[in-house]
Amino acid sequence: MFGDMMGMMGKLKETRAKVEATKKRLDTVSLDEKSADGSVSVTITANREIKSIEIEDALLKDKEQLEDYLVITLNKAISRATEVQEAELAAVAKEGMPNIPGMDSLFK
Repeated sequence: MFGDMMGMMGKLKETRAKVEATKKRLDTVSLDEKSADGSVSVTITANREIKSIEIEDALLKDKEQLEDYLVITLNKAISRATEVQEAELAAVAKEGMPNIPGMDSLFK
């Protein structure tokens, strides 16, 4: 029993290290999102850090429309980044979990 507990503790440490490595790797994963007409482009990392925003000159004349486009495009980008991050971290966590009956349904 004690050996099993030590093995599980080692597995948890290993999983924690893999999670941290995955978080660092996600800083290098870039996602691009554009507004429906392509006039606003956003690049964001999978850790939800905005790297760049590009705006077509025509939008600079209409402050209200620009604000709307930015909100919509940024929210889409953040949502995509969150999905990627959650999927990657869940995969690492699932890999490190002990085989407990019924637990696999938590990561689907």
